[in-house]
Amino acid sequence: MSNALSNPVIESEEHRALRAAVAALGRRYGREYFSAVVADGGHTDELWREAAKAGYLGVNLPEEYGGGGAGITELALVLEELGAAGCPLLMLVVSPAICGTVIARFGTEEQKRTWLPGLADGSRKMAFGITEPDAGSNSHRITTTARRDGGDWILNGRKIFVSGVDIAEATLIVGRTEDARTGKLKPCLFVVPRETPGFGRSPVPMELAAPEKQFELTLDDVRLPADALVGDEDAGLLQLFAGLNPERVMTAAFALGMGRYALARAVDYARTRQVWKEPIGAHQALAHPLAQCHIELELAALMMRKAALLYDAGDDLAAGEAANMAKYAAAEAAVHTVDQAVHTLGGNGLTREYGLASLITAARVARIAPVSREMILNYVSHQSLGLPKSY
Repeated sequence: MSNALSNPVIESEEHRALRAAVAALGRRYGREYFSAVVADGGHTDELWREAAKAGYLGVNLPEEYGGGGAGITELALVLEELGAAGCPLLMLVVSPAICGTVIARFGTEEQKRTWLPGLADGSRKMAFGITEPDAGSNSHRITTTARRDGGDWILNGRKIFVSGVDIAEATLIVGRTEDARTGKLKPCLFVVPRETPGFGRSPVPMELAAPEKQFELTLDDVRLPADALVGDEDAGLLQLFAGLNPERVMTAAFALGMGRYALARAVDYARTRQVWKEPIGAHQALAHPLAQCHIELELAALMMRKAALLYDAGDDLAAGEAANMAKYAAAEAAVHTVDQAVHTLGGNGLTREYGLASLITAARVARIAPVSREMILNYVSHQSLGLPKSY
């Protein structure tokens, strides 16, 4: 029986209980709270603190550093349920999922003691900077470089679309160092505290209703001590993907929560809205598309759980394929569901009262970030199907 309950189809009793508890927390805040925070230009601090107090924010981090000792499976569940309640916490993707995972797996003992307890209890946040203005999806074109200067590192470069730098104590920056043996550049990760001299940030104006702001970063001769490097300098690529796979799983959770929220609003409206003799939900032209959305969300949820379980089991190769597929499926399902939800409500779907119109933009984020659907299709065609590359 225990084996059946550990597969991605049937959730364990503990997972169902966690879902129920997080969903109850989400309902206490809900979309009205989220929208009010966005309108005020603030942050979801109250929800963050309460989720932290309940142990949800660090559920994936090691117990010896104050975490819950579980995995990305559980953290994705937390984000999905908060999203389904209309109040997702985007920094869950960045702070505990990416940065916390990388430090827990590859950081020194000092780095773990310094960062993980704060990331686990929500008192500290860390941002993640990988995307660059001129590199786009081509991580091989990253130009942020780090060179040794005595016992220190000197970083120079730029980053774009970095979430939450204003509320994060530090940013985990993906740079490149020169391999002394080959002369080629290899990826490395550095913890850069927010107030480090030469580390500048400027907000990127976004047509996106979200509490988390986006920033462009400049690194101008940023001097860091030797212990700012996370993990082994020669294992940079392994460490990078240790953070990117959870990021894809969490983006899937973000999209699933959004899709479930939109679907619930549309179903409630279709069940009660009456224009002719029967509620509009009785008409198959509206009922069937909503049923299709539900099916697509359920299918994406299965792949997300598979990806999370593979990652938590330590199968990084299989998790990479599944995480990309999960992110792709969840993003497509969310975009389709939000579009159908707005369409179900007609003109009301575009009003501020019903709160669905802002999701049209938000749903596109899951298609674009952290990697575009086209790059995922490239990955699957090359890695899964063995087809040749065009680049």
